[in-house]
Amino acid sequence: MELNSHHETATPSKPMTPNAIDPYIPGSGNTGYSVTHYDLDITYRVATNRLEGQAIINAVCDEPLNRIALDLSTALKVGKVKVNGAGVAKFSHKENKLRLKLQGSIGEGERIRIEVKYAGRPQPVNNLFGSIGWEELTEGALTANQPNGASTWFPCNDHPSAKASYRIAVTTESVYRALANGTLQSTKSGPGTTTRVYDQPEPMSPYLATIQIGHYATHTVATTPVPITAALPPRLRTNFDHDFARQNRMMKLFSQLFGPYPFPSYTVVVTDDALEIPLEAQCMSVFGANHCDGTRHSERLIAHELAHQWFGNSVTAAQYRDIWLHEGFACYAEWLWSENSDGPAAKEWAEHYWLKLNRSSKDLILTDPGPRNLFDDRVYKRGALTLHSLRTRIGDDPFFSLLQDWTNRYRYSTVTTADFTELATHYTAQPLDDLWSDWLRKKPLPDLP
Repeated sequence: MELNSHHETATPSKPMTPNAIDPYIPGSGNTGYSVTHYDLDITYRVATNRLEGQAIINAVCDEPLNRIALDLSTALKVGKVKVNGAGVAKFSHKENKLRLKLQGSIGEGERIRIEVKYAGRPQPVNNLFGSIGWEELTEGALTANQPNGASTWFPCNDHPSAKASYRIAVTTESVYRALANGTLQSTKSGPGTTTRVYDQPEPMSPYLATIQIGHYATHTVATTPVPITAALPPRLRTNFDHDFARQNRMMKLFSQLFGPYPFPSYTVVVTDDALEIPLEAQCMSVFGANHCDGTRHSERLIAHELAHQWFGNSVTAAQYRDIWLHEGFACYAEWLWSENSDGPAAKEWAEHYWLKLNRSSKDLILTDPGPRNLFDDRVYKRGALTLHSLRTRIGDDPFFSLLQDWTNRYRYSTVTTADFTELATHYTAQPLDDLWSDWLRKKPLPDLP
């Protein structure tokens, strides 16, 4: 995401009390099991904002369980639940938690298959992060889940560390096109409706799962080195061809600097509505019509969202306190694109934003900014400055070798700041403790090297 400035499960002996897996989103996420695959069948009526869903969730028990909890918005009503083909003893659905009491206990290491049928009029959740999750557009809908809005449209373990593969089937009125993560596997038309089935085999955090529905026409932007597809209203095609013209150059540059692109393809969606901010999903980025106005003023945002495919989507922070591992890296990618496309060098951007941060409040710790500062622009810019300081300290060749090792070693995994700082020690003989302490763990703004 780019800002412009800006389980509860239990063993038989434990009571069902919420577990704060992540203090930044204390009501989201569940323990006791690990999801391996989501199979989602979504039918959506645009005119009435009516969603009917069936989710099949395959998981493995991490401990003996006789109760299971999933995250699911109470705007959606649950009709039927099965576990391993049988009904449950009972279930309750309140406060955006679907709690299942099983008929017996399931042992550690055993597989579990949960089927949930549900329906309703999906709504975004409004919290301190804004309006999150399912959003109606003038003619269509989108999902913007970060950090905890996936549960507004499907039952899940709504935490970034809970990665799984996905199959997403979306049925809509045939006048609309529906897009979702991954590769389009099939398209089937019925009386007035069309079903499109997408496959996303690479593990994905729930917040990165997405559905995009609108009057979209698709066209191929590039076939090499990575297939890039655009989906947008036909009226915006001329603007798009100008504003996004250098996108494939970005893909080539980032593949060179960060290592191979981590997914089979990339899709860019431009909605017919204006959006306050663009946002990333796995294999996909979403922009508003206001980012496609024929002036190319949003090119840095195009670079930012593309960089998230490496930093945030493939390599994902295990806890939201480490959001700088997403946003600082994507912000620095903006500067690298500028440096390699006849714009100001990263050094110039670093000096510019250091001065800006020096005039701002210095009450933020980068590796624990707090929930209210999760998407604060200071996290983005100080994160990028941290990387620039590291690059200046150890040199270009070791720095970019480190980034490529990082994206390869932790591909499709979750990480912590400690993982990155430890890996960096292998790319320099110099001690880095002072750099990490000053930039990551203290509030004052360090001098630029």
